[in-house]
Amino acid sequence: MTRPKLFVAGIYAADLVFTGNRMPAPGETVTATNFMRGHGGKGSNQAIAAARAGADVSFFTFIGDDAFGREAVELWLREGLRSKASVIKGQATGAASIFLDSKTGGNAITVFPGASRLMQASDVDRIESDIAASDVFVVQLEQSVDVARRGLELARKHGVIAILNPAPALDLPDDIFSLCDYIVPNESEASLLTGLPVETCSQAETAARVLLRKGARNVIVTLGEKGALYCGPADTFLIEPFSAGACIDTIGAGDGFIAGIAVGLGKGLPIRDAMRFAATLAGISVTRHGAASSMPTLTEIELALAGQM
Repeated sequence: MTRPKLFVAGIYAADLVFTGNRMPAPGETVTATNFMRGHGGKGSNQAIAAARAGADVSFFTFIGDDAFGREAVELWLREGLRSKASVIKGQATGAASIFLDSKTGGNAITVFPGASRLMQASDVDRIESDIAASDVFVVQLEQSVDVARRGLELARKHGVIAILNPAPALDLPDDIFSLCDYIVPNESEASLLTGLPVETCSQAETAARVLLRKGARNVIVTLGEKGALYCGPADTFLIEPFSAGACIDTIGAGDGFIAGIAVGLGKGLPIRDAMRFAATLAGISVTRHGAASSMPTLTEIELALAGQM
């Protein structure tokens, strides 16, 4: 089968990961038990996960003219991505501080977008031909909403499947929802977008139907250990999470799920099968440390799907 062509827009951030026995309370200092330097940024994570999962991926972002930016370019080259990154002189590359709870696998993250905060909607116009040549377009909200909206507009213009991962959670203008073939929030993001509590599958469905009424064509609410709920014009169902072993690190799991959805849809899979593919990818990733580094290969995903893992 031809490799699906994905275009991902987002940010890259150098990850500074601290592991400890518990999260620090406000004003408190705790001693970390481990430290790791890694690669992150939702867009970059999703692009790498999709490439490892078998897609032909282009990635658009802004990076600084610094060591972190040079490391990012080297990373994308190793992972087989087609970089569309612009280097902005005098600006720092994005960075993220991550605290990982070693007992639960939960995390708390602070992100500085760096050079990518300077991305404008007009910059997206320069890559219109690349978006038009893709099967699926993916964007998040770590850069400006205007950039995300313009990318979604161009995807719609050229008949490209458009996926919005509304993370981090932000209030969104109403006109953005109708540009989304798929909007994929987690519980807290779905709650913020709808003003409703989203703690159970039933509440997730109620929130998803609000997003459908706002104009989204399909909604997928990720529910962590409860799985992921699909809600569309004619069907609603829950996909159970996939367990590949003990969960040790949830950093990047959501990005892996988004990538899996994009790859599955790019292959032409029915949405239920695309979600199973995505859940398997994410389920493998949480058994490993790191964000981009935890993403499995297509072979690993296929073996897991076949029950051979």
